[in-house]
Amino acid sequence: MYENDALVGQEAMPETSQPEPVSTEERPSEKPSMETLLQEEGLALDLPKQGEIRTGVIARMSENEILVSIGTKSEGVISGREKEQIPAAEYATFEVGNEIPVFILNPEDQSGNVVLSYIRAREEQDWQSVEALMMSGDSYDSKVAGYNKGGLIVHIGSLRGFVPASQISILRRVDTGSEITPDQRYAKMVGDPIRVRVVEVDRERHRLILSERSALQETRETLKDRLLDELKAGDVRTGRVTSLADFGAFINIEGADGLVHLSEISWERLKHPNEILKVGQEVQVRVISVDRDRKRIGLSIRQLLPDPWLKKVEGIKEGMLVEGKITHLTKFGAFARLGDDLEGLIHISELSEQRINHPKEVVKEGDVVTLRVIKIDAERRRIGLSLRKVDSPAYADQDWKVFAHEIEEAKTTPAKGEEDLVSEIEVDSAEEEIAE
Repeated sequence: MYENDALVGQEAMPETSQPEPVSTEERPSEKPSMETLLQEEGLALDLPKQGEIRTGVIARMSENEILVSIGTKSEGVISGREKEQIPAAEYATFEVGNEIPVFILNPEDQSGNVVLSYIRAREEQDWQSVEALMMSGDSYDSKVAGYNKGGLIVHIGSLRGFVPASQISILRRVDTGSEITPDQRYAKMVGDPIRVRVVEVDRERHRLILSERSALQETRETLKDRLLDELKAGDVRTGRVTSLADFGAFINIEGADGLVHLSEISWERLKHPNEILKVGQEVQVRVISVDRDRKRIGLSIRQLLPDPWLKKVEGIKEGMLVEGKITHLTKFGAFARLGDDLEGLIHISELSEQRINHPKEVVKEGDVVTLRVIKIDAERRRIGLSLRKVDSPAYADQDWKVFAHEIEEAKTTPAKGEEDLVSEIEVDSAEEEIAE
């Protein structure tokens, strides 16, 4: 029984065990870093990376440097040299506690500082902005900052953009006075507002190409839609000539172009608009048509000008007798000049009481004949004449009244010398003939 008890006791007693060896793979080879421990605790440092842009807070400003807090264990540094490159107007806004964008030049220099750049941060942001502008096609409002012989310099943020001469709006390129060189034209534009569109971005070459014409085209379309809704035939507006063509002139009205056809520029016949107009000239126009579907505006300059033809025909009345010189013949009639530069038509049916096949059967070029005015069409600026109605009984009463009026005027005209005395004798003789 004791032996069994002893065995039981031996089984009950645990054996002393030796610790199992730990493999070298499971044994940590070195002490964990502070970064690892912080990561395990969820407190990892947001370490800066070169080329990164961050928003920092100005912690301290001195003559030699600017310290900026960017969320690391120590402030980043903007050096004195970098500080000197910051535009004065921008630097004047810097105050302790203000937020500014910074570019990480070096996450850690020899002294353990993070080296920052405000200039590079602004530049990088601006490159991103112009790339977005080019993708969207949106326009940007700025001012003309300078020029060279090839075009204008325009700033977009901290970047210098270039507007080539071919991309400057037509109105801005108009010559004024005797100033015809680019320098003379462009110098006057410095400081003027300008709207541009980004057409090329090349960071590597530091190249930014802009276009005013492209931006204005977008604006012009918007303005034209609005103007088309407002305009109606008969409206009078002030515009500026933007371009000339063989068929007419384009006039800009409130940012939108309308066309003045060659026939609507002047009452006189023109071969080309440049006989009267020049690009950049300010003119008054009357709206004569508005085509909203085709987005076209028809304009007229001549309708706002006095019609010289009406002045020429002031003393001519329908039914009166006039003297005319045959200028040329056509199948349908003969043209006769009345005075210096007024012309009328004698239709073939008004040349003779007899039926004729061609005007040459009755008159020839150079003949001076007495004609009767039978029609004055002011709207079409035409005078109708007749040769066969010169002696027509239908006009006898009218002719008598005209003749009597002329005699009365001759009698009331003050006599002046021998010539007037002769005239009075002729008038008296005429009166006697009438009395008889």
